[in-house]
Amino acid sequence: MTEEQERALQLATEAGHILLENGAEIGRVEETMEHMAKSYGVEDESFFVLSNGIIATGQHYARAEFIPIKGTQLARVVAVNQLSRDIDGGAMPLDEVERRLKAIRTMGAKPWWELVLGVSLGVGAFSILFGGSLVDAAATFSCGLLLGAFMAFVSPHLSRIFGSLVGGLVGGLLCILAVAVGFGEHLPNMIIGTIIALVPGVPFTNGMRDLANEDYLAGATRLLDAFLVFLCIALGVVVAFVVEEALTGDLMVLDAPVTDALTSAWYVQLASAFVGTVGFAALFGAPRRYYAGSGLVGMAGWAVYLLCSVWTSAFSVVGAAFAAALVITVLSHLLAVLMRAPVTVFLICGIIPLVPGGGIFWTAYYLVSNQLSLAAATGFTALKVTIAIAAGIILAAAVYVKIMRKKRINA
Repeated sequence: MTEEQERALQLATEAGHILLENGAEIGRVEETMEHMAKSYGVEDESFFVLSNGIIATGQHYARAEFIPIKGTQLARVVAVNQLSRDIDGGAMPLDEVERRLKAIRTMGAKPWWELVLGVSLGVGAFSILFGGSLVDAAATFSCGLLLGAFMAFVSPHLSRIFGSLVGGLVGGLLCILAVAVGFGEHLPNMIIGTIIALVPGVPFTNGMRDLANEDYLAGATRLLDAFLVFLCIALGVVVAFVVEEALTGDLMVLDAPVTDALTSAWYVQLASAFVGTVGFAALFGAPRRYYAGSGLVGMAGWAVYLLCSVWTSAFSVVGAAFAAALVITVLSHLLAVLMRAPVTVFLICGIIPLVPGGGIFWTAYYLVSNQLSLAAATGFTALKVTIAIAAGIILAAAVYVKIMRKKRINA
């Protein structure tokens, strides 16, 4: 192996490092690394990528890196993807590749105000999706400003698990306080919308895609991480109600889920899905030019979900979630081709409206109020919806992968 080829392997590994720590799925990381190495004449390379590590080997070369889970910055994934395309378009000097990788690694995150605004818009809009009124949306938006500030300035300094627990506690307490002072009508809708900002959309979605790509170890690891975060969010909400009970002497009694007549109109629902998804695109660090595309994917998926489960009652919520996940995955792949962007940008953001935030909240509330049978039933329904979403992503992604492989073989 020449010195240039060894350097190419090092830079390919660096590109994989950036992709993995910023939200890319395993298949994209491996494919990008292999493509970059082969572009510089390295034919005997071998890359083994896990959810938190990379092992790269070649003739007289070996390198292993541990890559801890960090906050998602999809703009860096897009930048590395573009670099790979540019290398494919013509010979690029390795000095230029190294310069661009350094620039990508030091690329600044979203400004704090954009992250906070994204969280606020996302949670406010999603409270409407889950049945809240316009007053609930306004109150949740206000709570989202404070939760967004917590996520921007405090959460990065906490462990992933502890940060999710504290985030659930903060979100729950903010909503309880808002209702206590008369700002907000339906507490459940507000909390459900708020905790959606904390859901682990990246490990959950990428875990599904890894399973579809037959990366079972990485997929299972990421899904386990996602479910642990779900559990911690629910635990944080439980602690919020325990604190409320300790301060007032009585646990707040909540009514059954409600749906506001005004905000249940189809145009309000679709507009809210669009705005909420755009908010999460900002939260996940997607480039601004992809905000509209991400919003359209989320809106289309929510339209399918409503069409199947509410407007026609053709499917149960589980079947509707499966159908919506199929549509979201297909649209994400199509937009990725049209806009020359990674599928991850659209899929991760677009799938968020389907996440069973209501199931997380009601399971937590029924547990703390000792309604164990309802907690079990609600939790099981949320689990079935989660499995349905996963099945939709896996099926659509698997079909797409097979079609693309067949095209490469026939090319």
